[in-house]
Amino acid sequence: MTALEDRRSSARTGDTATSSGLYTYDLAPTKREGRRWGAYNVFTLWANDVHSLGNYAFAIGLFALGLNVWGILAAFALASVLLFLLLTLSGFMGHKTGVPFPVMSRIAFGIRGAKVPAAVRGAVAIAWFGIQTYLASAVLSALLVAMFPSLASLDGNSLLGQSTLGWITFLALWALQVLIVSYGMQMIRRYMAFAAPTTLLTMCALAVWMFVRADGSVSVSIDDPLTGGAMWLQVLQAAALWVVIYGTFVLNFCDFTRSARSRGSIVRGNVIGIPVNMLFFAVIVAVLSGAQFTLDGHVITSPTDIVRTIPNMFLLAVASLCLIALTVAVNLLANFVAPIYALVDLFPHRLDFRRAGLVSAVLGLVITPWNLYNSPVVVNYFLGGLGALLGPLFGVIMADYWLLRRSRVNVPALYTEDAGAEYHYRRGYNPRAVAAFVPSAAIAVVVALVPFFHAAAGFSWFIGAVIAAALYALIADRASLFRDVDGESIAVAAE
Repeated sequence: MTALEDRRSSARTGDTATSSGLYTYDLAPTKREGRRWGAYNVFTLWANDVHSLGNYAFAIGLFALGLNVWGILAAFALASVLLFLLLTLSGFMGHKTGVPFPVMSRIAFGIRGAKVPAAVRGAVAIAWFGIQTYLASAVLSALLVAMFPSLASLDGNSLLGQSTLGWITFLALWALQVLIVSYGMQMIRRYMAFAAPTTLLTMCALAVWMFVRADGSVSVSIDDPLTGGAMWLQVLQAAALWVVIYGTFVLNFCDFTRSARSRGSIVRGNVIGIPVNMLFFAVIVAVLSGAQFTLDGHVITSPTDIVRTIPNMFLLAVASLCLIALTVAVNLLANFVAPIYALVDLFPHRLDFRRAGLVSAVLGLVITPWNLYNSPVVVNYFLGGLGALLGPLFGVIMADYWLLRRSRVNVPALYTEDAGAEYHYRRGYNPRAVAAFVPSAAIAVVVALVPFFHAAAGFSWFIGAVIAAALYALIADRASLFRDVDGESIAVAAE
């Protein structure tokens, strides 16, 4: 018996045997004793993820669209409250059951139907894993050319849309992430703990430097800012879009909180990491964009625009490397863990955490993400359409767990193919969950992609989530007896 087969040996609880197609070491619930993720570890998730380059580009774009500093702060204050509530509810689910997202989905969708939400979440993540790695490699390429000008000769050709230098930097960062993930969730937790303070100090230092450059004068808006109803509509749309950005994370937050020590650690980590940290983020955005506008009347598109203007080569290198470390951290959190668990769930007899990580990385490479990123059609329609599906998935899962079951879950039954088991439903699919998901998903995708609904496109995630939750609450089976059984009898050690 190989090591992989040994880890996947079947378990038994009561009269129900786990299935090798549903139960593996990586998908098994975690034991309560020995869970290591405390409030600081939960905080580091947000300290890294909130301060991503993509988020800065989004927030600075609000300044360029005409929102003043107070409007930006209002948008992020509203979004942080919504996210705190959604992520805390999602986090509690992971702490109680100890299971990752593909298994959590079995509660509502059935032991086989759950593969659909897991696959959708994984597909979105793989695409963004490649794109984020590409963005980090572009920063590294620019740094190398600045330090060694002769390397510019490697940056002028094109092979599958990428220069030689681009390929070198992309593959280097790609391999680094594969190496980190190969050591499992424990190494990811340690990397987060290192990257979080580095990120916060770097962005704070960058804001202070810009504030000093602007002689302490920071513009609170562009020359022609939005006012009145137009301003408040933009505030609401910005808040909604900010929540949509985290629409992926609210689904699979349980991948991390399944190792949380307590509910209290989730709440404390979320309080500091979401409302407090997001307002801190908004202040940095206001300083960076406002100071730059004071200096030359232009709005930057990303912190990398400022980093490139640092006159000292040593400080330029430090700032660039910090931005790269930040992007890697964001990728590990938001775009690597989810597809790993999804692939293990889809191919339980062939993949474990390490092998699935390698497969995810290879897929993120072969899609040539730089070509995806440079194609608005692909980003807006393919990724936008997939992203719109996440809201309805969230709505069904949350309505089933909190409204219908009132958090009562029979964890061992999530791992059995017994036709009479609680989550077998009809041939492994819950037809009521599908009936709630399909029409709400169709509506969400139409709102997100059809130009006629452009004004409401930013709210597509919410629209899909609310409709799906309402439909499921209306048609769900309330006649069944919901048992609350923990998974300690089949649990494995938490990482």
